[in-house]
Amino acid sequence: MSDENWRQGVDRDQRRLGKAEHERRSLLAHSVFLGTLSLLFLLPLIAGAYLGRWLDSMAAGYSVHWTVNLILLGLALGAFNVYAFVRKYW
Repeated sequence: MSDENWRQGVDRDQRRLGKAEHERRSLLAHSVFLGTLSLLFLLPLIAGAYLGRWLDSMAAGYSVHWTVNLILLGLALGAFNVYAFVRKYW
């Protein structure tokens, strides 16, 4: 490898490192990202629990069928939301 090729390689790596340093995400950006992920996961889960509890209260006697099923549905929907968000923005 010649000296000129080596210098070009070092210059290219220096530009890439400088660009990566400039585009690095801050702590605030990471905090917002994690907060968004938690909302995307927890909101369907909590909404399913409340809706299931309300539907179970409409039925005669003690029942948790709607609550359990809608919690599981909220869990699946929340996991899909997180997966789609991370895939799109990460």
